[in-house]
Amino acid sequence: MEWLRAADDLLWGPGTLALLVGTGAFLTLRTRFLPWRNLGYALGAALGREARVKGRDGDVTPFASLMTALAATIGTGNIVGVATALVAGGPGALVWMELAALLGLSTKLAECLLAVKFRRRNRRGEMSGGPMYVMREGLGRPGAVMGAAYALFAVCSSFGIGGMAQANSIAGALEASFGVPVRITGLVTAGLALAVILGGVKSVARASAAVVPVMAALYLGAAAAVLWGCRENLPAGVGQILRCAVSPRAAAGGAAGTLMNTVRWGVARGVFSNEAGMGSAGISAAAAASSPARQGDIGMTGAFFDTCVVCTVTGLVICCSGVLGAADAAGNTVDGAALTILAFRSVLGPAGGLLVSVSVVLFAFTSILGGAYQGEKAFEYLFGTRRILVYRLAFALAAAWGAAAELEAVFCFSDICNALMCVPNLLCLLLLSGLTARELEAFQPEVRRKRKT
Repeated sequence: MEWLRAADDLLWGPGTLALLVGTGAFLTLRTRFLPWRNLGYALGAALGREARVKGRDGDVTPFASLMTALAATIGTGNIVGVATALVAGGPGALVWMELAALLGLSTKLAECLLAVKFRRRNRRGEMSGGPMYVMREGLGRPGAVMGAAYALFAVCSSFGIGGMAQANSIAGALEASFGVPVRITGLVTAGLALAVILGGVKSVARASAAVVPVMAALYLGAAAAVLWGCRENLPAGVGQILRCAVSPRAAAGGAAGTLMNTVRWGVARGVFSNEAGMGSAGISAAAAASSPARQGDIGMTGAFFDTCVVCTVTGLVICCSGVLGAADAAGNTVDGAALTILAFRSVLGPAGGLLVSVSVVLFAFTSILGGAYQGEKAFEYLFGTRRILVYRLAFALAAAWGAAAELEAVFCFSDICNALMCVPNLLCLLLLSGLTARELEAFQPEVRRKRKT
């Protein structure tokens, strides 16, 4: 176990985080800030009526594709991860989380654009794409090796973070709130997930398009109620967040008190939450009935919704409710989900804690669906379509087992796989940055036309 922790710390050290942020910064400059300039258009395209219309060149609508990607990214990290970042890095970590997300817009756009550009139809007539196809088709023989490695790590990660870890979160939330035995939760969760994923991408997309908006509205509505209840503290809370983002002084919540610590935790949690740089969004984007540049614009809004909206709201609730730095009965600093629950309870009472628990369940279940689909496409790349049932059954069994298991080793192994996914994906994005820039430039007349109308 110690060697896993050491490998995890090494791979997710400053070098990897710098590569992630640096790639986002380079792509932003290489595309002449078009991802930022087109954000308004992208949000309109993602939420507009046209995004819900399926064309001929794809399996699902652009909106359903985005919801499938968001199903995988909007998860327990938006509740647990943000709280952990604020405790470890102080309130200022939230600012760096946002900055990482803004640079991640370009990374996410490039991933989705290239995935649609290089996608292929499989034996069943479905669209298949993602970083592994981009590497193989766009980089030649070396890219084929990189693609195979990426797919292998993506499959392994899907079992860990995508299946076992999420089922474990669901089981923990239901046991704490309603006393449901964890093994029962594991079996039910695995059964429901299997019923959805057996239907393929269209089934996963339909479920994601139905559940993701509802769960996001439920959580954001409850958070808005908390912020309204402590509105008098909002200016001071925002001021503290901004001051601590650039101040090396120790802040409430147990932060180490260094600027580097604040930056590290903010960037790391931002990346882990929206997954910009891991390439997973491209796998979902490849199924969309859309053009490369258009789906790139739509796909990048996933980073915006995940971090700039959901994570920001969670951070504001924690900072403005006054619970950051609180200690439990044993004198330990409250952290993770318990801190978020405490923040909601401080204004909404017991109902607040219940709402957070329900949100954890919904967030985690949709993450299972999104993770299963993305892992399945990586498995398909390695072994073809004839063995897909093997993956689906194995994924369901892993989720059922993970609900009642101690997952420290699984978390470490999955983190390692995620880092090993990032490296070839980011290298590929850098090598094909010129193609991304040209595709975006060619699409700009359409963006300008939409703005006029």
